[in-house]
Amino acid sequence: MLIFRQGRELVVHAPAKLNLFLQVLKKRPDGFHDIESVMTTVGLYDSLTFSQTFDQQINLEVVDLRAALEAGHCKQTDDEIPTGPGNLVVQAASLLKEYSGVDFGVNILLHKRIPSAAGLAGGSSDAAATLLALNQLWKLQLSIDELHSLAAQLGSDIGFFLDQHGAAVCRGRGEQVDSLILPRSLHFVIAKPSSGLSTATVYKNCKVSKTTQMAAPLIQALQSGNLSAAGRHFYNSLQHPAEQLNEDVLRLKTIFESQSCYGHLMSGSGTSYFGICANRQHARSVAARVRQLSRARVYTVQARC
Repeated sequence: MLIFRQGRELVVHAPAKLNLFLQVLKKRPDGFHDIESVMTTVGLYDSLTFSQTFDQQINLEVVDLRAALEAGHCKQTDDEIPTGPGNLVVQAASLLKEYSGVDFGVNILLHKRIPSAAGLAGGSSDAAATLLALNQLWKLQLSIDELHSLAAQLGSDIGFFLDQHGAAVCRGRGEQVDSLILPRSLHFVIAKPSSGLSTATVYKNCKVSKTTQMAAPLIQALQSGNLSAAGRHFYNSLQHPAEQLNEDVLRLKTIFESQSCYGHLMSGSGTSYFGICANRQHARSVAARVRQLSRARVYTVQARC
């Protein structure tokens, strides 16, 4: 999360994340699931600009940059990206305003690059950016624990972004975050098909396994810098149900199996699929082949952990 002041405005670059490991452990009485996940931020960002107002209104404008290179132009938000209460950014700003009792409002401009319905947590990252930025812009001086409490009311992944970890192990329903220090940069290729999946639908179709996978071998391999071993320990409980619900996930899995990646996996609840590569040049080479073999939007990204 990169936050800086630009005149009277605050600008935040909010990163996407990848799940290198995701084990669904059990369903909780509150309807959520207990999980264990190894997550890392990657260099694919939404950008948000915050301008304080005095009318107490929360106004969100979204410019969709996700297809800018393909379409040759940017477009204003469409039905896929709500600008009202259905957007986590508006929900985060409204909750923070209600909690703090602040008399100010805000204009928010969101430049959207992270694909939606992709398992990359763009909405959660944007919500975390909103909590951090407005705490500063409105001079609320709320503690990080207070922000975490608000984040838990909004979504499970937001706490990960609030702590601004490069990588972390997340437990509970995702709100318990333990920082993970890794010794080297990681390079990935991400492919996002045109179709998406609902997180709730994927979880609904996930059957909790009686055999629990362990994140420890993956963490040990990552910390030792052994990418080959790390790739062998990638795991996602949600991938099988996602493959049953969406053929694009299975197609991408088949494509990545034929590449020279150290490992590959679906991120989160999908539909994004990724492979880990040796370096930037390797990632670019793999990305070029994936573009030839699929209709997916393909990104090369780096995780600085």
